[in-house]
Amino acid sequence: MQKTLSILAKAYSILLHPLLLPTYGIILFLIDAVKIYDDIPTSIQTIAIAGTAFFTFVIPASIIFFLWKTKRIDSLHLDNPEQRTIPYVYTIIAYMFWIYFLISYVQLPLLLITISLCVIITLIAVTIINRTWKISAHLTGIGGLLGGICTYAFYAENVPYLLMFIVLMLALFLMYARLYLKAHTPLQVVGGFLLGLLCVLLPNLLLIYA
Repeated sequence: MQKTLSILAKAYSILLHPLLLPTYGIILFLIDAVKIYDDIPTSIQTIAIAGTAFFTFVIPASIIFFLWKTKRIDSLHLDNPEQRTIPYVYTIIAYMFWIYFLISYVQLPLLLITISLCVIITLIAVTIINRTWKISAHLTGIGGLLGGICTYAFYAENVPYLLMFIVLMLALFLMYARLYLKAHTPLQVVGGFLLGLLCVLLPNLLLIYA
């Protein structure tokens, strides 16, 4: 039973890996965006999703794999906090190119751009914190996703309460999975979730009400 739970917890952690969450987020955004924005052509949606997956998953994952193969890091999961800085810095750079791509070639609504910029702010915060404390990147990622959905809710004609509830439940299960795998302490997972949520939500609220 314990082995099965461990496998499920690992699979769940992979499914909700922080590098995958921007792609999930932009897919959710594009599905619902037509309600408050002019119709976004299918070709633009495809390019936006493919570009997001490339810059926020393929490139960072490839860099982490390369660092692991060259023995610069001990694990693909970046279990050692001291070895997270270099992969995180490369990830931030890749995400910056992602923002440039969204602005220059896709020209999606400003809301998505500001949310994406907040994601980079979150990554920088995680990189700094991990120098001294192993905050949960998984929970930071899903907290940021929920923050983006909450930001979008201020513009949506129909507030996506169900989606917000589902993501919150996914976050709670993810907390349990990371704790079950002994990857983090309770404070590290809660702290990660709050960091992601607030780093994405608060700056956007300031922009909305400024």
